[in-house]
Amino acid sequence: MLDVAIRKADGSTAVDWSTVGVRTAPPLPVDPALASILPGGLRRGSTVTVSGSLSLLLALVGAASSAGAWCALVGFPRVSAEAACEYGVDLRRFVLVPAAGEGWTTAVGALLDAVDVVAARPPGGRGLAPGDVRRLAARARSKDAVLMPYAGEGWPGADLRLRAQSRGWVGIGEGTGRLRARRVEVTTAGRGTAARPRTTTLWLPAAGGGVAEAPSLAPVVELAG
Repeated sequence: MLDVAIRKADGSTAVDWSTVGVRTAPPLPVDPALASILPGGLRRGSTVTVSGSLSLLLALVGAASSAGAWCALVGFPRVSAEAACEYGVDLRRFVLVPAAGEGWTTAVGALLDAVDVVAARPPGGRGLAPGDVRRLAARARSKDAVLMPYAGEGWPGADLRLRAQSRGWVGIGEGTGRLRARRVEVTTAGRGTAARPRTTTLWLPAAGGGVAEAPSLAPVVELAG
């Protein structure tokens, strides 16, 4: 094997070029209910878009936070610290910026320098200029952070996309009861190892709060009368 290390006079390694540029930080974990569609967790340095469910975004952030990651939410004025806590977010390592205003891009970029996961809703729910998208993605890669825009297709070039579709609530009987849980179908697609779409069905939120696996709905078969 070719020796690509630069060694000191005593024979110890000064620079091993075979490891330069190779990421050694482990991926961030996800909730076990999401393991079937995110078997490798959340890769550091990646951009992961989420659409269709704010609860899904909080579940992703919560699992990383519970494992010790610092996390931030930018541009979600209706999300309280208490709501984030319900999904496992550790408030001791949590930054909440309800409205960044004109400085949205600057705020997100600065947070990528300091925390592990930055979940952010672009101003007005729209996408950003292509140059800003590229710069923020590059910042996430260089800092081994995870950038998580709540933007869906409005964020081009994402490494991974998660899309949630509601399949209905349970808990309401015939005019009585209360909503207890929501069945959601989550699909992932992306680039590289994530190119093959994966789908799972979840309770989000589950009856006791948080996220849980749900049985897939059986297909409806119509019989000719």
